[in-house]
Amino acid sequence: MSLLALFARTLDVTLPVFAMVFVGLGLKRVGWIDAAFVSTASALVFKATLPTLIFMSLIQADLAVALNAPLLLFFALATLVQFLISWAWAHYRVPYADRGVYIQGAFRGNCGIVGLALAAAMYGSYGLSAGGVLLGVVILTYNALSVIVLATFQPGQSTDWRHLLGSIVTNPLIIAVMAAVPFAAFDLPLPSWLMTSGEYFASLTLPLALICIGATLSVSSLREDSQAALGASTLKMVVLPGLATLAAWLLGFSGRELGLLFLFFASPTAAASFVMVKALGGNTALAANIIAMTTLMASVTVTLGIFVLRGLGWI
Repeated sequence: MSLLALFARTLDVTLPVFAMVFVGLGLKRVGWIDAAFVSTASALVFKATLPTLIFMSLIQADLAVALNAPLLLFFALATLVQFLISWAWAHYRVPYADRGVYIQGAFRGNCGIVGLALAAAMYGSYGLSAGGVLLGVVILTYNALSVIVLATFQPGQSTDWRHLLGSIVTNPLIIAVMAAVPFAAFDLPLPSWLMTSGEYFASLTLPLALICIGATLSVSSLREDSQAALGASTLKMVVLPGLATLAAWLLGFSGRELGLLFLFFASPTAAASFVMVKALGGNTALAANIIAMTTLMASVTVTLGIFVLRGLGWI
């Protein structure tokens, strides 16, 4: 296959996903959607359509394939290493008060929307089912590490482990994964009408979520704290995904497993990071800038990453 044909195949995966993000940005600019719509739609996605999508993909999946223990363990350990690298870098480069925001922005990816959308575009049902299981690890590690680092660098804050555990246990995505496991493990059938309705409802998830991401981007805000935001964004989108993907390949991961790991590692910073920073009284301008920068960068870095990995024959 020629390099041009390979690049065209890569764009077939990434362009539809990021096009929807820029559609959301455009719709917000022309006033066809507003903040109230984004708030309502985002809540619908998080509480209902995304859990339905994960549930539907898991109950139809081969659990022996989707429940890949080495892949789950590697992702958790790699996330911890990324977290520590970000902390070490911030120690020497970032003012104390902003370190928590910087570190969270550098390691916490939007795997639940962008990562899952890319996995579905690239690997179909495998991407949805294996990605859905992987989201369980994502939720546990990202939330725990984010609370630790933000509480460490925000004066007067402490790590509320009871609240953290409660938010994880009641997370709709975790509930969806746990609810789907018995159906997948024991091959329990659902009525065909319910399956069809569920698929209709679940199909709302990715386009609606991606449009909401685009609508929340604030390109004009990039003028503030741009140097720190650029540093965190470069770590998030280039350095850490590259190191983690190389480590995964050296440990024997390849094909769709390595591709799934790369897509999750290379996802832009999660919008949830802004919510947590705001709740703890941190630098919200820096958090917003990191989200905006990484989202804009992702259309280039993810496309080039897939192109390089395919060119090397790793995925």
